[in-house]
Formats: sequence, structure tokens, C-alpha cells
Amino acid sequence: MATLELTPENFQATITNNANVIVDFWAPWCAPCRSFAPVFEAASKKHPAFIFAKVNTEEQQDIAAAFNIRSIPTLMIFRDQIGIFSEAGAPPAGAFDQLLEQALALDMDEVRREIAEQPPQG
Repeated sequence: MATLELTPENFQATITNNANVIVDFWAPWCAPCRSFAPVFEAASKKHPAFIFAKVNTEEQQDIAAAFNIRSIPTLMIFRDQIGIFSEAGAPPAGAFDQLLEQALALDMDEVRREIAEQPPQG
């Protein structure tokens, strides 16, 4: 599947309308981002359960700011509209595949239960 470029116009709909989304926050000048791009693209062909999306932090600064992106590349995984993973860095292909498999294996009912049990912040 082709990688989707996220913008303010399609970001929310992409997260809302898809069960599994992985987002790569990147920039054209970032060498680790460029070297991770083929790994991300190859994984998109192996993991059809996910929507693979990218946010160019240079062009979409508001999105990057909304997610407090301080280092790139940063990967975020959303399942059922819940952010379940966020980490800076470019994992090697094997570790990335493993991460995606672990994300799919999560019991989302348990995740929702844990979120509901957390005390309110503020």
C-alpha cells in the first residue's frame, strides 16, 4: 500500500476512520529519516492491517507541535483512535516489523480499561 502524506485536512479523518495507523514524523533534511524511509515503505507492503502515514514536520509544523514532536524521526501508532506508541528513532527493519506485530497483538479492551482507571490529569 502506498504511504499517505498527512496534512491538517486529512490527519483527523485518517486516525478516526482507520483501526491501525502508524505515523512517521520526518523532515527532508533529516539523514536518519531518509535512511528509515525504505524500511517504512517496505513494511507498508508487509503489514496491510496498517495505514502507513507520514508527516513532514517542515511543512506541517502545527501537527508536529500538537504531538509535541521534539526529535525526528518519531513513530506513533494509533489503534482504535488511541495512541499506543510514540518513540523517537529509526528502528531496523526486524525491530520495526516486531513493533507492528506487537501493536496488533494488544488487547484494546484492556488498554481502554487501563485508560479509564487512570486518575484525571490536571
